[in-house]
Amino acid sequence: MKRILITGGAGFLGSHLCDRLISQGHDVLCLDNLFTGSKDNIRHLIGNPRFEFIRHDITNPIYLEVDEIFNLACPASPVHYQFNPIKTIKTNVMGAIHTLGLAKRVRATILQASTSEVYGDPEMHPQREEYWGRVNPIGIRSCYDEGKRAAECLMMDYHRQNGVKIKIVRIFNTYGPRMAEGDGRVVSNFICQALKGQDITIYGKGSQTRSFCFVDDLVEGMLRMMTTADDVIGPVNLGNPEEFTILELAEAVIRLTGSTSRIVYRPLPQDDPLQRRPDITRARDLLGWAPSVPLEDGLKKTIAYFKNL
Repeated sequence: MKRILITGGAGFLGSHLCDRLISQGHDVLCLDNLFTGSKDNIRHLIGNPRFEFIRHDITNPIYLEVDEIFNLACPASPVHYQFNPIKTIKTNVMGAIHTLGLAKRVRATILQASTSEVYGDPEMHPQREEYWGRVNPIGIRSCYDEGKRAAECLMMDYHRQNGVKIKIVRIFNTYGPRMAEGDGRVVSNFICQALKGQDITIYGKGSQTRSFCFVDDLVEGMLRMMTTADDVIGPVNLGNPEEFTILELAEAVIRLTGSTSRIVYRPLPQDDPLQRRPDITRARDLLGWAPSVPLEDGLKKTIAYFKNL
C-alpha cells in the first residue's frame, strides 16, 4: 500500500486514476481547485477511508507526506486553457515546481502528465518521442503547449540536478465517461451536439486526423509507467495509434446515437494541428502496453454516460 497524491484528481483523467489506485488498495490524496474538475467525478469516493479530497490550487505550495505523485493539474481543453491563459501557464510551470519540490523533499516518485501538444503542428508523422516538435511560442495555444514543454524541462532538470525520480508520459487524445460537457474537446462536442439534435460543427474540412484512446487504456498505461525501474524516465507516448479523420468521427457519432444532426463546417482555429498520431513503440517495449478498446466500443460507453447526465 502506498500514499499517492493526484493533482487534478477531480478531473476527467484524475478521477479514473483515483478509482484504479483505490481499487489496488492504495491511499489516495485527490488535490484539485475545481476550476475544470468536479466533485461529481469523485462523489462516489467521498467517505471511502482510502480517499481524501483536498481543495487546493497547485500554483501555491503544499506540504504532504506521500510516496508517489501523479501531476495532472492543468486545464486540458482549448476552451478551458484559453479562458485564462496566464493561469494555464502558471499551473503548468508553478505546479511542476511545487510538485517537484514536494517530491524532492519526501523522496517520492513523480509522474508528469504531459501531452501530444508538445509536438505542435508536427512535421513528423506519426510522432516519436525523439521529435522536438513544431510549436508556435506566441500563438493562442502556447499557454498550454509551451507550459507543458516547460514542465517537462523542469522535470528533467530536477532529475539531473537533484536526483528526483521522475516519469514523463505524453498523452494523446483521450475520451470516455466524465468528460465535461462543453469543454471544446471533439468527442464530447460531437456527442452532446448529436444527442441534442444540434448541428455537428467541424472546423476546417474535417480531413485533419486524430487518434482516440479510451480512458481505461490510458490509465493503465500511466500505472504501468509509474511502476517501471527508476532509470525509465521517458518521455513515453500514450495514445491509440489508429488514426481517424474528424469527419469519420462525426459520422460514427451520428450513427451510434441515431441522431438526425447535420454536419456543418467552420474555419479552422489558429495553430490547430492537421495530423496527430502517436508512435507507441517505446510504450510497447518498456511497458508492454497498447490500447485495447476499439473506438466504436469506447464511443458507446461515452454516449451512454452523456445520455445519463
